[in-house]
Amino acid sequence: MNGVSALRGYLREMSHEVATPVAYSWGFDDGQSARVNDWLGKSVRIEFLGQKRCVHCGRSVTKLYQAGYCFPCVTTLAETDLCIVKPEICHFHLGTCRDDQYGESHCMIPHYVYLAVSSQVKVGLTRKHRELTRWMDQGAVAGMLLAEVPNRKAAGELEVEIARDLPDKTDWRKLITGVVAQVDLEPLAAIVAARLPEPWQRYLIGQRMVHHLTYPSLDPERIAKAKSHSLDKTPVIEGTLIAIRGQYLIFDHGAVQIRKHAGFLCDITVE
Repeated sequence: MNGVSALRGYLREMSHEVATPVAYSWGFDDGQSARVNDWLGKSVRIEFLGQKRCVHCGRSVTKLYQAGYCFPCVTTLAETDLCIVKPEICHFHLGTCRDDQYGESHCMIPHYVYLAVSSQVKVGLTRKHRELTRWMDQGAVAGMLLAEVPNRKAAGELEVEIARDLPDKTDWRKLITGVVAQVDLEPLAAIVAARLPEPWQRYLIGQRMVHHLTYPSLDPERIAKAKSHSLDKTPVIEGTLIAIRGQYLIFDHGAVQIRKHAGFLCDITVE
């Protein structure tokens, strides 16, 4: 059909590259990919076809967990252990890691603790050299590295310390409606750093730089009411794509979080 492009596959999260605005691409399990920025202002239709498959082992299942994993994988893989979302409880040093090789390559390496502005200012952590990827994934418009620590557990402990005064979560409602806190990260970082107990002071980064990011958007259009669609409840989501931010496709009537639907078999049509 003229002017229509179609894709079918098991969904994966969107990938992104630093650009102005951030450049989004969307790959599928069979190797297909699309430049999502090109969809802005077009009618996009996502239809869930009723099948789900684990993003790790490929098992067909009726229910997925933690952004696309089947239950056996959730209960056995190191990357789905509770310490991934709560790194301060990392148990690698106890010899109980689910996968020592994964722990060595992903957790027992330098990590950054940062401040970022998405819906509001927040504290977070990421592996060294992945900070821009992390910020784009969260839809942050600004980010600053605050400290470099030797491993993920230490990063989690420092994040908990800072989170006594700052949030460590993003408000998805504000994210998709375009609400952004007006925060100057430089003086805030100085205040946060000064409050840290002495043992953390040696990990602070001396030369702190603010990085700014912008996202594809048909400004000043934005949805007035925050609504997040689920393909389990609404198998067909269709509308004009007006923005992309973090892992959200934002339509004129609401948004869909792509990572949440990893492993769903879908038809995607763009007119």
